[in-house]
Amino acid sequence: MDLATHLRRSLTWDQGAEMAQHAQLWIDTGLDIYLCDPQSSWQRGSNENTNGLLRQYFPKGTDLNEHGAEELSAVAHVLNTRPRKTLGWQTSAEALDRLLKQDMMERVATTC
Repeated sequence: MDLATHLRRSLTWDQGAEMAQHAQLWIDTGLDIYLCDPQSSWQRGSNENTNGLLRQYFPKGTDLNEHGAEELSAVAHVLNTRPRKTLGWQTSAEALDRLLKQDMMERVATTC
């Protein structure tokens, strides 16, 4: 599923080498891209939280190539279907579904 363009707002990246193509991504998507200051993990809190959750399954330094796609997908499923306090104890899928339905209703209402 493609996320509607008007629902994509920004992307926050750290300063790692893997993020070197941020300028091209900005050109391709028009997203506002923010680069965190070095040694400032609090600037991307949800990412750090997710890293902590992943460490429950894969300790730091784990070679993910040693784990099959099925195992990685299973862990992703567990984390993606986990209710989040910040979302009113909904899963991310439930919160997104609610947002998309709300957006659809607002679009219908403005065309009437």
